[in-house]
Amino acid sequence: MELAYIPSPSRGVINLGPIPLRGYAFCIIIGVFVAVWLGNKRWIARGGRSGTVADIAVWAVPFGLVGGRLYHVITDYELYFSEGRDWVDAFKIWEGGLGIWGAIALGAVGAWIGCRRRGIPLPAYADAIAPGIALAQAIGRWGNWFNQELYGRATDLPWALKITSSADGRVPGTYHPTFLYESLWCIGVAVLVIWADRRFKLGHGRAFALYVAAYCVGRFWVEYMRVDDAHHILGLRLNNWTALIVFLLAVIYIVVSAKKRPGREAVVEPGADASASGGEADGEKAEAAEVDSSDSDEESKKEASDEAESAKKS
Repeated sequence: MELAYIPSPSRGVINLGPIPLRGYAFCIIIGVFVAVWLGNKRWIARGGRSGTVADIAVWAVPFGLVGGRLYHVITDYELYFSEGRDWVDAFKIWEGGLGIWGAIALGAVGAWIGCRRRGIPLPAYADAIAPGIALAQAIGRWGNWFNQELYGRATDLPWALKITSSADGRVPGTYHPTFLYESLWCIGVAVLVIWADRRFKLGHGRAFALYVAAYCVGRFWVEYMRVDDAHHILGLRLNNWTALIVFLLAVIYIVVSAKKRPGREAVVEPGADASASGGEADGEKAEAAEVDSSDSDEESKKEASDEAESAKKS
């Protein structure tokens, strides 16, 4: 007997007149805004200009979406190119299917282009936006809830996810809500990175590497629980191997980077500090001018008074 469970939405799209508002796309959009907002606050705290994170995100986000979709289509090609499938569906991103590995990889290329145009070091930018990316993932995972996809094994736990759809081979029932597990894990990753960054003053990309390593740990066990079709290598799902390899690379980067480039970048955005100090200097010059002007007025008044007294005596 089912005493409690997490219900699935009856539909993943709401039509606002002629405009369809899809839950999956809505979650991604909200996640992007949160990532940019938090990244901007962290960037300013590091000495950068307000708005720089958003300017670079204009490059990073489109690249990330393309990369995420490419990874999904390549690793699950049979969903689009096997017999009875329509290859046009590969472009229907609103129906779900974004691989975080591809999104981060190609998104980094877009961020590199944006940083290069602004003369900003990519590692410093990556450190600033790392917690925001984790929160964006936490929000984006709820898109899987709207689409009734990427759930785990069957369970009767009180927080089980109830699947009602039978499309694409789904079997209605209650399952582990792996989307929720990963969402909560990503929130924890964001908190961990923020704390570690404040405690240890992480720089030169190490905050971002910590985010990557911590996410991979959670993704490994969440991936292990999923029951959707996936390619297996030596008994493990492809994404488990990806998480393991990326985790090792992130840890190696943290160790090597800490030895070669300890501490943080002194300047994250050329000209940002100069413009601020320049404004202070202009203010000081203005104050000095006002003081000189008042001193000159006092001297003029004194001279005029002395001339008047001399005239009376004569």
